[in-house]
Amino acid sequence: MVVHLVRYEHNERTSWGVLAGDLISPLDGEYPRTADLIEHGRADWIAAAARAGDVSAADVQLLSPVTTACRVMCQGANYRQHAIESGMNPDARAFNLFFDKTDASVTGPRDPVTRPAHVTLLDYEIELALVLRGTVTEPTTVTNENLHEYVFGVTIGNDLSARDVQLPQGQFLKGKSYRGFCPLGPVLAVLEPDDVRLLDDLELRLEVNGSLRQTDSTANMLYKPAETLTELSEFCNWDPGDVLLTGTPHGIVAGSPPAFVRRLATALLPEDKLWAAFVKLNQRKPYLQPGDVVTASIRHAAGTLDLGTQRNTIVAANP
Repeated sequence: MVVHLVRYEHNERTSWGVLAGDLISPLDGEYPRTADLIEHGRADWIAAAARAGDVSAADVQLLSPVTTACRVMCQGANYRQHAIESGMNPDARAFNLFFDKTDASVTGPRDPVTRPAHVTLLDYEIELALVLRGTVTEPTTVTNENLHEYVFGVTIGNDLSARDVQLPQGQFLKGKSYRGFCPLGPVLAVLEPDDVRLLDDLELRLEVNGSLRQTDSTANMLYKPAETLTELSEFCNWDPGDVLLTGTPHGIVAGSPPAFVRRLATALLPEDKLWAAFVKLNQRKPYLQPGDVVTASIRHAAGTLDLGTQRNTIVAANP
């Protein structure tokens, strides 16, 4: 049985608990970091899962189940249709695309997200987030059979992105790392060995103001978690509580024009003029505006694994 953990604030105290329905069964121990929970909390959450919950989820403030400091690593164009809308041929992909975000971007599943004053092209990206366990400091072979030894659990991530920074400046890290640009949670689902198979059949869904923008299944990932972690270990260390965002489905606002259009525009316009035209043209598209409410959910169709629903409101920066 999948255990659904939440981290929350109640009566000015931060706690962990097991969520079942609308009720939370608090853990007895205190775990300041997600790493502490991963390494020392197993008996506690098993005991809490066996008790009836006595704290209403409606009465608490749900927090990110991933504490900082942590690494936030990411995959790009990892769903078939998203690769196509990004101007790539998914059947000719010869590499797994990696980048990262700073942990300054991590925020809670209900927290408002401030759009920086200089950003007009704020985009959303729902992602399945793997919360890692163990310490890896050398190339490691991860398989479907031992994946549970490296992945503690999963949660929802939203890789919010300032496209007018990321693309014209060529800066993924900067454009994706403003404070609040990585909502995580609300639920951290602990994976036992028999639960790993569920990762191949999860439904992702993101809406803006109730209008569906993204939906897909993890069955359409191009690079699955085991092979991705194997490759990641070749050039990156990780520790308990670090996070890997596994890519977003199609349906983001930003799109890539056909290759011949890009070549023609590059030939006719200086780079600064080209990107100025890109930003101006894209301002007509439905990027996120202050007041927009973004909801994101991930669940298995059978209901065995349900990561709940994020709900973040976009707010304007203070003058």
